[in-house]
Amino acid sequence: MSDTPLIRSLRAAVEAVPGDVTLRLHLAEQLLVVGDAEGAAEQAATALQHEPTSQAAREVLGRALGTPGEPDAQREVLGQPQQAEPVEAQQRQQESGGEPGWPETRDESEDPEGSRPDAAGDEAEPEPEREKAEPVPVFDWAAAEEDLGFLDVEEGRITLKDVGGLKAVKERLEAAFLAPMRNPELRRLYGKNMRGGLMLYGPPGCGKTFVARAVAGELGAKFISVTLSDVLNMYIGQSERNLHEMFETARRNAPCVLFLDEIDALGQKRSQLRSSAMRGTVNQLLVELDDVRDSNEGVFVLAATNHPWDVDSALKRPGRFDRTLLVLPPDLEAREAILGYHLKDRPTEGIDVGKLAKRTDGYSGADLAHACDAAAEKALLDSVRRGQTRMIGMADLEEALKEIKPSTVPWFAAARNVAMFANEGGAYDELLAYLKKHRLA
Repeated sequence: MSDTPLIRSLRAAVEAVPGDVTLRLHLAEQLLVVGDAEGAAEQAATALQHEPTSQAAREVLGRALGTPGEPDAQREVLGQPQQAEPVEAQQRQQESGGEPGWPETRDESEDPEGSRPDAAGDEAEPEPEREKAEPVPVFDWAAAEEDLGFLDVEEGRITLKDVGGLKAVKERLEAAFLAPMRNPELRRLYGKNMRGGLMLYGPPGCGKTFVARAVAGELGAKFISVTLSDVLNMYIGQSERNLHEMFETARRNAPCVLFLDEIDALGQKRSQLRSSAMRGTVNQLLVELDDVRDSNEGVFVLAATNHPWDVDSALKRPGRFDRTLLVLPPDLEAREAILGYHLKDRPTEGIDVGKLAKRTDGYSGADLAHACDAAAEKALLDSVRRGQTRMIGMADLEEALKEIKPSTVPWFAAARNVAMFANEGGAYDELLAYLKKHRLA
């Protein structure tokens, strides 16, 4: 059906003020009046993206998704129980001896012969079974309220002293993030608020999550880790609702570090997204970071990614994740610390950790841990064959390192093209300097 003048005016108003939920729901109501249920559902779903807790938007969406002329189906979409039978009908059935809720039965002996339709002799053909309609998916909003407490709020126990090496990373964190927080008087003097967004990026297995936990410990703050599976939901608007509740949980536990792992999956470039649901999730994340109600005080949002070039550019503008920090493979000091940590509780003999650290330039922390596991496995199998236990020796580690290659090589191969040919605004200058220093570019 063609739009009415009122609907055309409402569309223009919604385009001018896309965040006005009340106006958008008014447009959805008018679309329902003219029979455009699909358009009404789209407007209601968009309203839920802007305001995930809106009961009015959920009701309009339920009416738009329901089948016209079938109020029970509409109530089922909204998660409401179907209307019970009228009380009068139940009373009539009880007076006639029937059970409430069941069709009234008759005694065949009371009917005279031939009074039934099938008295002619041939039995009536059974009626064909009607196809059962598939049940409409129902989202239990009451149960969702209880399930939203799934986030683990941890106490920050480790600090940057527990992070081996990574001196440059620690200095950047101290200057850009930690020093203002430890000096409240200077922070007030220079007008530095306690909100912040920092994105850690680099090869996989280099300790980005460990650094984020250490930041929480340095600030004496709570720590909440969020992954993609914590956010996404099959129901329209529920992913945005989950994301909003995560930020609300962090605000209630301030000071708190909210860590968004694999931010490239949660905040992927909207130009690359085909799903409108994922677009809504990215939009909701932008809204929470902007904090229009000014309630993010004491909430420090950290994110980690292996592919910063896939993150939506709107997330990296000033005021959101405006600071990025490159977490590179561990340096010599860090490699010594990592190797020592993974060997300290194992039976070893004659291990030269310094020599091993020099041989493992470019290895990630996960690579080094894997090498220690492989060396222990070799010693264990050799002990089984000999029937006598022996210590883990230098030869075991050297043999393990011959088999295990640095997992960071493919990442640097992909990052090289971005740093050299797509370095708009100098975002990857630090990465480019590392590539040139190690002759990778």
